[in-house]
Amino acid sequence: MSLYADYLTEIETRKGEGLSPKPIDDGALVAELIEQIKDTGNEHREQSLNFFIYNTLPGTTSAAGVKAAFLKDIILGNAGVEEITPTYAFELLSHMKGGPSIDVLLDLALGDNDAIAKDAAEVLKTQVFLYDADMARLKDALDAGNAIAKDVLESYAKAEFFTKLPKIEEEIKIVTYVAGEGDISTDLLSPGNQAHSRADRELHGKCMCSPEAQKEIEALKLKHPDARVMLVAEKGTMGVGSSRMSGINNVALWTGKQASKYVPFVNYAPIVGGTNGISPIFLTTVGVTGGIGIDLKNWVKKTDEDGNVILNNDGDPILEEVYSVATGTVLTINTKEKKLYNEAGDKELVELDASFTPQKMEFIKAGGSYAIVFGKKLQTFAAEALGQELKSAFAPSKEIHNEGQGLTAVEKIFNRNALGVKSDKPLHAGSDVRVAVDIVGSQDTTGLMTMQELEAMAATVVSPIVDGAYQSGCHTASVWDLKAQANTPRLMKFMNDFGLVTGRDPKGVYHSMTDVIHKVLNDITVDDRAIIIGGDSHTRMSKGVAFGADSGTVALALATGEAAMPIPESVKVTFKGTMADHMDFRDVVHATQAQMLEQHGDNVFQGRVIEVHIGTLLADQAFTFTDWTAEMKAKASVCISNDETLIGSLELAKSRIQIMIDKGMEHDNGTLGRLLEIADKRIAEIKSGEVPALTPDDNAKYFAEVVVDLDQIIEPMIADPDVNNADVSKRYTHDTIRPISFYKAEKKVDLGFVGSCMVHKGDIKIVAKMLKNLEAANGTVEFKAPLVVTAPTYNIIDELKEEGDWEILQKYAGFEFDDNAPKEVARTEYDNILYLERPGCNLCMGNQEKAEKGDTVLATSTRLFQGRVVADLPEKKGESLLGSTPVVVLSAILGRTPTLEEYKVAVEGIDLTKFAPPVQKPLDTKSVHF
Repeated sequence: MSLYADYLTEIETRKGEGLSPKPIDDGALVAELIEQIKDTGNEHREQSLNFFIYNTLPGTTSAAGVKAAFLKDIILGNAGVEEITPTYAFELLSHMKGGPSIDVLLDLALGDNDAIAKDAAEVLKTQVFLYDADMARLKDALDAGNAIAKDVLESYAKAEFFTKLPKIEEEIKIVTYVAGEGDISTDLLSPGNQAHSRADRELHGKCMCSPEAQKEIEALKLKHPDARVMLVAEKGTMGVGSSRMSGINNVALWTGKQASKYVPFVNYAPIVGGTNGISPIFLTTVGVTGGIGIDLKNWVKKTDEDGNVILNNDGDPILEEVYSVATGTVLTINTKEKKLYNEAGDKELVELDASFTPQKMEFIKAGGSYAIVFGKKLQTFAAEALGQELKSAFAPSKEIHNEGQGLTAVEKIFNRNALGVKSDKPLHAGSDVRVAVDIVGSQDTTGLMTMQELEAMAATVVSPIVDGAYQSGCHTASVWDLKAQANTPRLMKFMNDFGLVTGRDPKGVYHSMTDVIHKVLNDITVDDRAIIIGGDSHTRMSKGVAFGADSGTVALALATGEAAMPIPESVKVTFKGTMADHMDFRDVVHATQAQMLEQHGDNVFQGRVIEVHIGTLLADQAFTFTDWTAEMKAKASVCISNDETLIGSLELAKSRIQIMIDKGMEHDNGTLGRLLEIADKRIAEIKSGEVPALTPDDNAKYFAEVVVDLDQIIEPMIADPDVNNADVSKRYTHDTIRPISFYKAEKKVDLGFVGSCMVHKGDIKIVAKMLKNLEAANGTVEFKAPLVVTAPTYNIIDELKEEGDWEILQKYAGFEFDDNAPKEVARTEYDNILYLERPGCNLCMGNQEKAEKGDTVLATSTRLFQGRVVADLPEKKGESLLGSTPVVVLSAILGRTPTLEEYKVAVEGIDLTKFAPPVQKPLDTKSVHF
């Protein structure tokens, strides 16, 4: 039996790598296992039985389908296995989480054998992953007078699948492990260069932090068997950067609990903490896994007798330790009192109200947020089917109504999309609600995990609530290596079958599109009141409000068309003054971060929505601001546009969607055509004045306001990782914003990168124009450092070719991508030439292409985390400095940062991305609840 033989070979290979047998998702292999189990004399019988019981993946995998069918035969007496009694078969079915197992349980519960039906019903009562077709079967059986169906539905109506779960422990002992000082990026927990292994949880788990850290964590677990390990970001925020489910999966793998003894390497209930709490996008993944996230507040600013903050010689606040969380410290969490205590439990250290809200308590009890989302729907359905009044077993949605207070833009969006709200009064920030999701995006390095999540929750088709869903190929676009060849086609097929428009056509009809996902989602978002969920922290649209999310939340949004979250507080950002001709809009973005810190001292953007009154910039250019808000640690952002600008952005979106249709990317379900209809409807509403562009109310309440003075922006600015700062916690943050004069034209630049989601068509045109200018002045252009240019989308390249800009880029390119012969090996060394790379993420992602170790990179990208774009050398740290396109281009040509005068000369006559604050008051100031 070849599949089994191949599996044994794979097992031996993995054993040499210190790995267990890979969990089985192939139904054909399970069928071979079953044949060997049936053959009592087979030499592989015992091992096959072990694989069948303990190593077969549940959900909607083909393996789960074959396993469930065989268990059904055992229960019905059609097959006999000594080790698997009918009772044990029911237990195995109960751990299979929906899909084929639910089909089998319904078949048995609604069948003719009363004894079997009752046993099946008892298992069904514990299940929550039922879909419309499953519920319809129960309803039809109820209507036909089936007593078992009524019994099951009555249990669902009481939500016994939730209420009968064990209670949360009142006291949880924890032992700390400090994973790092300062902000901890999810890249430490799940490195981007290991993205290919994320779906192989055991293998991927080996990349968390370091082998030494893993050994230390294991030693802590042995030393403190009654305590759970809490991963800590000392003097920083835990989980900044990407919204990486694989990061929390790794933490759970090393420190959490096993979800089921029948499902290997799927753990839950991790505990993480940070001096400054948990990054908002990472905190969502904590909830998905039923974990606990703690804002430790163990360091505070030192004050004098008058309460004034004491500053050091650099002007930074001096921090004072309130209590220690050094590695090995044992602490006690009291979930009832919602407080953190010392080991003895007699000294309160910090209150934990935010960690144990009623909703989060439910996630912890149920082992994750999915079960709660599905449980609420199941209880509601059962009550309706029985004609009963719904008596919810779950914490009610938190609805906050502040009389006389207007709404921010994000509050208006949430009010429009809220589901199951009891009151007709407008909801304000802090309300915790379910919302309908309009657009969902899945990217390729997390998409394989989204596949697993969809299979685990037994989902088979995208929810009809979702207007548009897209699967990208941008994060693995740079190199078509063996890993990409193995993973990408099967991901695209799965997602296309599920109902998503996909960048690659599984049938091979249209050209593979590696466009950056954020750009595509920005184009297919055709309503300024939309809610967007995407599998990447840079899901930050300039229309609607978008939330970067983990692969699990993306899966949930695809399957149910819903998300659940509190309405965030907002920070209002407005502008004054005039933008200098020689400045680029990227410098306005940097200045916003710098001036916010000057005005407020602390980062008021963290965990909140930035509501930016950007009115006069089209969606492509405005995206530069919204994209950066991920690095500002904001939860999301909303652009306030004027009517004319919004109409222009929607027309541009329509043209881009039409191009996708023309290229053959339309799905059989008509997604793209429906988006065009939505865009036309929205444009008509704006033009008629019926529903103008989204604006906040005049009397809306903001957490804070930031006014950016454009007059202060007189020279280009760079976000510096400050890799040698004596204070480790200040390294690799996006808060160190410096003018180019700081570097005195002495900062050596080893590589320049123009690309990622932060650039638009205008940026690539700036590159072309600078080359033309320098060629006209000097006869030719010579690069003293490599310059890598990656357009975000193919549309941009097509338009540049039409407009005559691509030719000059080709002239100086020592390398130009060829889709007919894509690179199969990542570049490790660079020459001092121009590289025209395939559209996609390229260096910004760091999973394929990287700069040479120890390089100083100046990039337009967003990522300056350690090791992301460039790794360290023993003798020199790699640096990823971030700046505007003209600064990057000029620095690559000079091989160093320029002087202000050199910069001004280089950009003279070039149409940089300009911005002027809106001069007129928004027309619509009344509260509109769409």
